[in-house]
Amino acid sequence: MTDTPARLLNLLSLLQTPREWPGSELAERLDVSPRTIRRDIDRLRDLGYPVEATRGSVGGYRLVAGTAMPPLLLDDEEAVAIAVGLRAGAGHAIEGVDEASVRALAKLEQVLPSRLRHRVSTLQNATMPLTRGDGSTIDPHTLTVMASAVTGRERLRFAYRAGDGAETKREAEPYRLVSAGWRWYLVAYDLGREDWRTFRVDRISEPFATGARFTPRELPTGDAAKFLSSSITRRQPGLVVEATFAAPADFVSARLPAAFGPLEPVAGNGCRMRAELSDSLEWVALRLALVDCEFTVHEPARLVDYLRELGARLNRATAR
Repeated sequence: MTDTPARLLNLLSLLQTPREWPGSELAERLDVSPRTIRRDIDRLRDLGYPVEATRGSVGGYRLVAGTAMPPLLLDDEEAVAIAVGLRAGAGHAIEGVDEASVRALAKLEQVLPSRLRHRVSTLQNATMPLTRGDGSTIDPHTLTVMASAVTGRERLRFAYRAGDGAETKREAEPYRLVSAGWRWYLVAYDLGREDWRTFRVDRISEPFATGARFTPRELPTGDAAKFLSSSITRRQPGLVVEATFAAPADFVSARLPAAFGPLEPVAGNGCRMRAELSDSLEWVALRLALVDCEFTVHEPARLVDYLRELGARLNRATAR
């Protein structure tokens, strides 16, 4: 890589991953000599980036928190606002806040000075977001630890609680974090089971990056989102839902998770939906009701029956 500005940006991107990078590995990644890496590190330091170096056979470089924010395009107020927003979004798996946002949070919190970290924690602890109640709340720290392990290719140890309550200790090679809109999942190669697994992040505790590096294995589907979808489908029979709405497709799609799929316009300014979902009957019924327009469910019959029973129950509640 002969373009110095581009090389410096790539080097900075690598160093913003919370791990220590040997000079030889950085040189290999950027296709330059170790001497060039040393010169580039000096250039970054001249620009104000606090790059720390350790000596020895296992020494390397890492970006550390300095006494002030590095010269990013953020001031203190903006950095605090972004960190608080990302932590709130990540902690509640808000749809659209995906792995890229968690990686951004991991990088930002790594270089925040202690005075700004304190402000972020104070704001986080003093506020309570109003959430939809259809997802599980998780600790943003858990996400950032795992996102850093994914990016740094570090083995991860954690405690896991299965759906039946059984608790186990796991060691895995993390591949990707996937946001399913209302819930986070970790796709990883489970070293104890010698196979690929998906883990619900809200059931993970005590995540710890071991520091042991690994070469990523080839995921069977080649895509983490597809692997997660097929894994959920195997564990839980799909719910094929067909419904029509008395509202335009853009109005309805803005109020439904992306998993509900595309909507087809129908006569009379309405739209039709047909989707195979891996969610519970109760959750699907709730999401349809929250669209805030008239709708008709055509299938499955058990969803029709459930909505009829739910409607009768609500009518009884208002009568009392």
